[in-house]
Amino acid sequence: MVLELIWLSPSYMRVSELQYLQEAFDANWISQAGHNITEFEKSLENYLGENSFVTALSSGTAAIHLALQLLNVGEGNFVICSL
Repeated sequence: MVLELIWLSPSYMRVSELQYLQEAFDANWISQAGHNITEFEKSLENYLGENSFVTALSSGTAAIHLALQLLNVGEGNFVICSL
């Protein structure tokens, strides 16, 4: 089996993103909680509509881990994901 990498796009930040990062550092919200995260979750729930529940996670790895648990993926299952 030959593994071929699929490259992700490079990160790009505008002034507004840098401002949000600075606010997070200034407020010492460098973790899994904070005003911006709560507002993001609520905004996305409102956008998605009724019976939508959103939680922001700390990384893509955490999201994959949670998704696999929710889907009852376990030993013997075959999963393809990015490195």
